[in-house]
Amino acid sequence: MQFTVAVAILINFFLIQFATALPKVIPKAPAVGASSYIMVDYDSGKILAELNADMKVEPASITKLMTAFVIFHELQQGNIKLTDKANVSKKAWKTPGSRMFIEVNTKVSVENLLKGMIIQSGNDASVALAEFVAGSEGAFAALMNQHARELGMSNTYFVNSTGLPDEQHLTTAKDLAKLAAALIRKFPQYYKWYSQHSFKYNDIQQYNRNALLRLDKSVDGMKTGYTKNAGYCLVASSKRNNMRLITIVLGTDSASARTQESMKLLNFGFRFYETHGLFTALEPLKTVPLYKGTVDTLNVGLKNTLYVTIPRGDYKDLEPVINIKEIIQAPVAAGDVLGEVTVNLYGQPIANVPVVALQDVGEGNLWQRIRDTAILMTK
Repeated sequence: MQFTVAVAILINFFLIQFATALPKVIPKAPAVGASSYIMVDYDSGKILAELNADMKVEPASITKLMTAFVIFHELQQGNIKLTDKANVSKKAWKTPGSRMFIEVNTKVSVENLLKGMIIQSGNDASVALAEFVAGSEGAFAALMNQHARELGMSNTYFVNSTGLPDEQHLTTAKDLAKLAAALIRKFPQYYKWYSQHSFKYNDIQQYNRNALLRLDKSVDGMKTGYTKNAGYCLVASSKRNNMRLITIVLGTDSASARTQESMKLLNFGFRFYETHGLFTALEPLKTVPLYKGTVDTLNVGLKNTLYVTIPRGDYKDLEPVINIKEIIQAPVAAGDVLGEVTVNLYGQPIANVPVVALQDVGEGNLWQRIRDTAILMTK
């Protein structure tokens, strides 16, 4: 009897151990009524759901995310100021589609034009900004494409600043996710305007077309779009409990559908996943021996904070492994790759990033070099 009980306890123990070593079962992402979509974690870049994410499509007014990106960059570089006044040309005034109702031959501040473009989706404001920065909308489109290349948006080409239809004016859900993340990361001081519910200009009050702002307080941006060819589109960003998700939903059948399908993706992502920062950028991860240098040790770490997005509840099962070169000799420059960190989950690698030197160390004097040469001969 005692033997039988002992065996049962032992079997139960191993069953529990085995069960805890199994990965979590996550259901499939919900069906989304869109021609293409993607959901990514902002910090880790992990794709949590996608469909036709590399398919080239017309972006409609979502184009204005890149228009804003270029303007924000010019502001950050000091080339223009929010208080600068842009002249409203006849072309800008006559641009069809959504409008902030600026008047021809008037001067409007860059800040008001940005708000009119971001909140009211004004095509007239977009063209006025493009002409102010680059002289013409065509020259501005060249700037947009330059920034797109720098962001790795390899399947994107812009023809205008508004998103009005053009057979060459194309992008993808995956490229838009890169743009959205970069805009939030690089320009937090301006990103706040994407959460503004309304904007009044020329005695006309208009409301943000992103209905998610009113339905979900965790949503703080970004942009809607619509043309007959593009369908109803929405780029959304939501932050809950220090985890930010970005969704791109393109080609839905209605304004309400783009809202509901985006909400469906966000709820799924936050319900089943969690994101953690494991190692902080430029903080010492390890101190390693250094030979033939002015000092005998070297701090190593990561260039960027390492984030991982994992099934909810799996944090305790993460296994980071640090591999560093066995022998490191001076001179060493900050940023030199000296090894790597691999993060495993249930025996499978989910992240792999370089480990770099965190400081410059010059070559030591003659005595230090001779001494360390002798030490290395014994290794």
